[in-house]
Amino acid sequence: MRLSQATEEEYTENHQEEVLEKYDKESRLRVFDNKGLAWIVSLTAVFLSLYHLYTSYFGTPVTLQHRSLHVAVILILVFLLYPPFTQSKRNTLHWLDALFALMALSTTVYVFLEYEGIIERGGIPNSIDLIFGAILVLLVLEAARRVTGWGLPLLAVLFLLYGIFGREMAGLFRHRGYAWDEIVGFMYQTTEGVYSTAIGVSATYIFLFILFGAFLQKSGMGQFFNDLALAAAGQTKGGPAKVSVIASGFLGSINGAAVANVVTTGSFTIPLMKKIGYKKNFAGAVEASASVGGQILPPIMGAAAFIMAEILGIPYSQITLAALLPALLFYLGVITQIHLRASKEGLKGISKDNLPEVKKVMAERGHLIIPLLFLMYMLFFSGRTIIFSAFLTIIVTIVAAMLRKTTRMSFRDIYEALENGARTAIAVAVACAAVGLIVGIATLTGFGISLANGIVTLGGQNLLLTLMFTMTACIVLGMGLPSIPTYIITSTMAAPALVELGIEALVAHLFVFYFGIFANITPPVALASFAAAGISGGNQMRTGFTSMKLAIAGFIVPYLFVYNESLLLTNTTLGEGVLVTLSAVMGVVMLGAAAEGFLRIKIPIILRLLLAGSAILMMTPNLLYDAAALLLLLLFLGWCLSRPDFWRR
Repeated sequence: MRLSQATEEEYTENHQEEVLEKYDKESRLRVFDNKGLAWIVSLTAVFLSLYHLYTSYFGTPVTLQHRSLHVAVILILVFLLYPPFTQSKRNTLHWLDALFALMALSTTVYVFLEYEGIIERGGIPNSIDLIFGAILVLLVLEAARRVTGWGLPLLAVLFLLYGIFGREMAGLFRHRGYAWDEIVGFMYQTTEGVYSTAIGVSATYIFLFILFGAFLQKSGMGQFFNDLALAAAGQTKGGPAKVSVIASGFLGSINGAAVANVVTTGSFTIPLMKKIGYKKNFAGAVEASASVGGQILPPIMGAAAFIMAEILGIPYSQITLAALLPALLFYLGVITQIHLRASKEGLKGISKDNLPEVKKVMAERGHLIIPLLFLMYMLFFSGRTIIFSAFLTIIVTIVAAMLRKTTRMSFRDIYEALENGARTAIAVAVACAAVGLIVGIATLTGFGISLANGIVTLGGQNLLLTLMFTMTACIVLGMGLPSIPTYIITSTMAAPALVELGIEALVAHLFVFYFGIFANITPPVALASFAAAGISGGNQMRTGFTSMKLAIAGFIVPYLFVYNESLLLTNTTLGEGVLVTLSAVMGVVMLGAAAEGFLRIKIPIILRLLLAGSAILMMTPNLLYDAAALLLLLLFLGWCLSRPDFWRR
């Protein structure tokens, strides 16, 4: 297709890899000259995928053994694949990394061989336990440094030091203090440290859904989403930007990796946006905000919904229903600004001659929707477990791909999907292991409760102030971290502050999840926006702030559903749900117009503020506020209609 060829000429695969490596440490991998080493890595990755498929169907070993095996193999892959420093050679394996890999293997071998002894000792470690526990803690910290950068391991080290020296602190965060031996034993021998819930969800839901995404990619699902979005929206005003939103939203929901999604989808959509006239910063911001938003979009939400269900102990379906309207409002806000920017600058869509036809796209790859429909059936109607549903969906993906020659997967494709799935899961799994150190200390010392009390005290029992402090804490904690570990940290550290003020647990968790996610587009550390700027050639900080503006609905809606849960469509009637949805949609459109400062004509700053205020009132599920917002909106529209230039466009 001509569009694809033009895109490939402007942004080559090498450029994609360069951008990905610059902004996403997960992609800085070794490529071995030695075929033997390459096969060892490949077979290790495939083994891990097959192990998780096997356990999803036949059941797992006891919890500690299962999680220790998951962590050990992930660590082995880290030390085989990730060089210690940026300047390190990538085609050879240093003997020290081989030693680290063997040490990682020893930690799970010991758990399997000595499991009964560990249980009998009741959490009181002997000297050998402590040796293997210390090895595990140090390897997790080093692996996290290599994969995610310095931020997460330094945070983990600070928490470990807090666990040891907390007795020296004064005030709210003081605790009795724990010896190094106690901490190591807790981290290694229990399911509250490295092998905590964070690794538990990594070893079940996260890994399987990442593997599912790898099989979808091999079947051609990414190309299908791009082509379908082009066919549906490419010809409309500002079409390529809308294509970016649709394609990135769908793919982001499945893969849950904002930066990787920016690079893979953005290398296709950003050049198209620039080609029809969008400025560099805006084009990059569209891709960044759309990719990040995929992680709040049901049904998969980048696997976060499954983790939330596990932590809260509520049905998965309840979480996806609650998250649906806010996610759609977020995307409506982005598309509104895109459309208004195109109108303001006179931008057109793509010529119909250069676009695929919906019928042809569906005829060629429409069968790839079958796995997604099957997954939704399994999750919502079958009554089977999430893990078993994921396993069957992967099988259905392979079978569905066989229906047409163009999407059929060979044995090699299946093997590569197994390998790619394990490779992709490394970053999240390592981050979850490091998060286990943080959450473990928070559990051991009561830090989470202390922080929640501190936030509430700082907010002076004022809900709005507490929400603002919580939002700030979530954005800071989420800077530079993958979305799932970010959620696990914020749900442990920040959500309890809201629960303490009487906010329902699900609402509190969705609130912290939103702002942990949006840290990826919030300067000064906005990795998704920076990656998009690397592709568009725009300014990093300006792209970041433009991303925030595009995502403005996502920054406001969480506050609104805290004050009124009707926006989550829970505990509400059908009639109330319809009214809430209509008023929220009107409010988001008005907010988009206020943010863009345009609605057929340029809007003065005073009227933009008025429109923004009325938009927020409209999104608030309160009839009195809705009436006030409608009055303000009528006044604004009256002003617009009185302007001669309003009619000339």
